[in-house]
Amino acid sequence: MPTEGNLKRVATEPQKLSALIFGFSALALLVHLLTNSRYGYFRDELYYMACGRHLAFGYVDQPPLSIALLRLSQLLFGDSLFAIRLFPALAGAGTVALAGMIARALGGRAWAVALSCAAALCAPFYLSAGNFFSMNAFEPLFWMGCIYLLVRIINDPGVAGKLWLWFGAILGLGLENKHSTAFFAVGILAGLLLTPERRHFARKWIWLGGLAAFAIASPNVLWQERHHWPTYELLSNIAHSNKNVSLSPVQFTLQQILIVNPATLPLWLGGLIWLLGSREGRRYRALAIAYLITMGEFIALHGKSYYLAPAYPMLFAAGSIAVERVFAARLEWLKPALLALIIVLGALLSPLTLPILPPEKLVAYMRAIHIEPPRTETSHTAALPQVFADQFGWKEMVASVAHVYHHLRPEDRERAAIFCQNYGEAGAIDFFGRAFDLPQAISGHQNYFLWGPRDYTGEVVLVLDERADREREQFAFVEDLGQVVSSPWAMPYERQLHIYLCRGLKVSLPEFWPRLKKWL
Repeated sequence: MPTEGNLKRVATEPQKLSALIFGFSALALLVHLLTNSRYGYFRDELYYMACGRHLAFGYVDQPPLSIALLRLSQLLFGDSLFAIRLFPALAGAGTVALAGMIARALGGRAWAVALSCAAALCAPFYLSAGNFFSMNAFEPLFWMGCIYLLVRIINDPGVAGKLWLWFGAILGLGLENKHSTAFFAVGILAGLLLTPERRHFARKWIWLGGLAAFAIASPNVLWQERHHWPTYELLSNIAHSNKNVSLSPVQFTLQQILIVNPATLPLWLGGLIWLLGSREGRRYRALAIAYLITMGEFIALHGKSYYLAPAYPMLFAAGSIAVERVFAARLEWLKPALLALIIVLGALLSPLTLPILPPEKLVAYMRAIHIEPPRTETSHTAALPQVFADQFGWKEMVASVAHVYHHLRPEDRERAAIFCQNYGEAGAIDFFGRAFDLPQAISGHQNYFLWGPRDYTGEVVLVLDERADREREQFAFVEDLGQVVSSPWAMPYERQLHIYLCRGLKVSLPEFWPRLKKWL
């Protein structure tokens, strides 16, 4: 018969777990709020803000949801670094909370919740993703939101009806945030079909959930069809280029260990084993299959190593259950030891993903610990990690362009277009150029190509480029007006830009525009 003490413990256990989840997620939020304004605007953020001024149901390189969120953030809070990075910080805190919630749904108690939350808090990828605005900040929320609902469905099939509808809604939003969610959806589908959970396909609710996902994702599908599938063209171009670092299956797997913190390896590897092999964990085997299938897809398609990162909170949760069970009776000291190791190593790696140190000290720190984040693109040769290098030099570059622009003859200034080679440069002109009274930039890169040449004719163009070989073929007159001012910490190819005054495009700019398309 239950004693009064036992009843009190049962009553307070959910409160204790909720307090742990809230505490860890609040700490994650605090970390981001204290650090996310220390460097500058990231290249992609400048582009995303330009996209936000052209709201649509799709873009060449992304679905519309994250752009809509950024635009909403600007309308509510302004466009300071702190303002536009508030939603990613909240998403980072939400990722930590979901790791704990999944651990609790799997049957974990206090240690399991603490370990899973700590792992999500201290993983370098999540620290980085929550610190600036990108689609990656929100992707773990959608993936793990689906997993949390799936665990609840497995636990109690009687509530599956409405939960499948919510599952479909979250999956649809995930697809509207980033197309790679489709690969995880395939993994979940395989996990369901290869386990007893396939029984859900005999009922209407899972199909209604799928219909909800399709309905939410369909505006982007229609936009893609209307624009002749630009994202597919972009991905095909990248696959046939040398843009991304190509990884072997072994390299891809080894990089997983670094991007989610080497100290979490016992958790997520143990979680995979617990899901596949233990009597208790096999009930949730669909999660392990979803992970393995998704990993196989990214390896086969030569995806970047971080594409798989949103899947790890569910393995942290499963591994935390395994640790809690295995060391419940003996070697109890291993649980706090593992928790301490995760936190300590996370702290040691945090300067590589959070702007904690000044650039020169960060370079020295990386040399001292002999670790740096893995490169994902072949063009990354900066001293700083790419996520940091791409936050330097933009305002200085725009000031250089403004100096040249305002020293043009008045009649040239009225007609002059500013042409940039990539969306980072164009986004910087559009954002910082407002303070210098510059016109909006044009470019053939990504969605800038779809926005076209505006009303420019090509009579006078200021072109940012490393060399003027192409411009001398395209224009009647080309003059080098000097190298742009940048930051020593910016990407090397941005520090090598010159400003060329080009006159007399040999064909009209609208006619020449299709040749400028650069989807890569």
